[in-house]
Amino acid sequence: MGEIKIKRFMLCNEAIARGCLEAGLDFATGYPGTPSSEVIDTLNAYHDRNFYVEWSVNEKVALENAIGASWCGLRSICVMKHVGLNVAADPFMSLAYTGVKGGLVVLSADDPFPHSSQNEQDSRRYAHAAKIPCLDPSTPQEAKDMVKYAFCLSERHEIPVMLRPTTRICHARSDIEIDDIPKESRRGRFVKDPKRWVLVPAHAKELHKKLNEKQEKIIEDLSSTPFNYSINRGETAIISSGVASAYAHELIPDGVSFMKIGTYPIDLRKLKAFTERHKKILVIEELDPVLEEAARMVSSSEIIGKMTGDVPLGGELNLNIVHGILEKNGISPKIRYEERDPEEGLPKRPPSLCAGCMHQPTLYAIEEVFKGDIYPSDIGCYTLSAHAIDTCLCMGSSVSIGSGISHCEGRNVVVTIGDSTFMHTGIPGLINAVYNDAKMVLVILDNRTTAMTGHQPSPGTGENISGTCKELSLEAICRACGADLVETVDPYDFVVMKEALHRAKAKHGVRVIIARHPCAIIEKRRKGEEIPFEIDVKRCTKCGDCLDYGCPAIELYDIKPIINDLCNGCGICSVLCSSGAITRRKER
Repeated sequence: MGEIKIKRFMLCNEAIARGCLEAGLDFATGYPGTPSSEVIDTLNAYHDRNFYVEWSVNEKVALENAIGASWCGLRSICVMKHVGLNVAADPFMSLAYTGVKGGLVVLSADDPFPHSSQNEQDSRRYAHAAKIPCLDPSTPQEAKDMVKYAFCLSERHEIPVMLRPTTRICHARSDIEIDDIPKESRRGRFVKDPKRWVLVPAHAKELHKKLNEKQEKIIEDLSSTPFNYSINRGETAIISSGVASAYAHELIPDGVSFMKIGTYPIDLRKLKAFTERHKKILVIEELDPVLEEAARMVSSSEIIGKMTGDVPLGGELNLNIVHGILEKNGISPKIRYEERDPEEGLPKRPPSLCAGCMHQPTLYAIEEVFKGDIYPSDIGCYTLSAHAIDTCLCMGSSVSIGSGISHCEGRNVVVTIGDSTFMHTGIPGLINAVYNDAKMVLVILDNRTTAMTGHQPSPGTGENISGTCKELSLEAICRACGADLVETVDPYDFVVMKEALHRAKAKHGVRVIIARHPCAIIEKRRKGEEIPFEIDVKRCTKCGDCLDYGCPAIELYDIKPIINDLCNGCGICSVLCSSGAITRRKER
């Protein structure tokens, strides 16, 4: 009998963390971002930890920390989402030249559709540009196996390796084969080598040659892995990668050939040999036509895919979509899937802020005080509000975009940014705004956590991933950056909040208001249930002010507003009600 494998039902991100542990991980860094966040959270929760783990202030800093560990000979992983790789791109692109000592894995989780991101970029393009290997898992088990292999591959060729799971992989659950976790703890040692670690132009030229020389051996290694395979069984073939290959594999009939590619760079010789055996090639992949471009480069066969309009250029794929792609191209799927339309009359459920969220009174107050002005905003929960949000581009951009607008517009510019996002990339924008004499109000929405990605700590909370730590002062940072006014208020005190905004409006230069109140979810966990409010229908004038505020705890029922069970007792609606119809239930 063969060896019995132990299996555990796990989230893919948990499985990736488990793979890191089994590989003998020494050092882990990252910045929270869906769909990648659970990897660091899981590593941190490991009860018998003999490695270092941190949430860094941003992805660039996270990668550079991991590089330091790798150059000391330790195995490290840096975890982020695809847009975080943009922030880390500076060290990422140069790291391929210097290479690594201890295995270094860069996990960049892509988000086709996108579910929780501002774009759908394909991280395979980054790996290609940097000339580093990229592993593209199709199942949670493969993701775990790939991360273990990635550390070995990284050390064998002294090069960083990218792992590129997508949302449907990261958040899938399945039975995962697990192995033992080594217990020994290692210390690193940095060995000086200026010609390698000091990346001045003279050294970079030689290092680039060595990077190019590595490519053929890397391709040989990748080509021999079980992450790539092909089946020849007809004149028509399908080539696929990632989660799309799992969909295609489930649907293709017996008479159609299949090639699954899970690693990059692609072995073009094997790809050419496969394609030349077939008259028609259908390439099914998510996001960019990376496989399709490679197939077109080496084959004279008919290539069908994104570039011919047969596969969607954007968004994620699923069984129904792949089913339709096969039928459209004359391939009868071996399993029939019929897409079901949603029932008619279902109410729309757009995302919204939580009841009692501190962002809502802050943004509502901004809109009242600075009516008709300009409101650049940023990445965070607050973009779900219906108030005071005019722009949202990328992390930290609100401060710089607001500064740019202030030099071009006569209206007031009121910028909003979260506390964690301000620490991530907002500080350089504030320095630049002060340095270049911008005229704007910056409102830092300090809810004492990184809420949107799962309540991770940030430098201003007095906690890091390991527990309590030194708390960085937003007020001191803003004053040190040269802000002309710095004031802190609690937005639950709505009158005081508006007064602070009026004071800022009356002054000139760069003015900072820090709106500070704990996230409603965290506060509810700590304090328990607050006594909710209710509306006295006899006193209600149906003016609609409470509904315009946009709290999900207030809804229209039988042409009258009511307060539902979501109410957390913040009381902002009672302040807004001019008729005094909203009171706490215990008061009536």
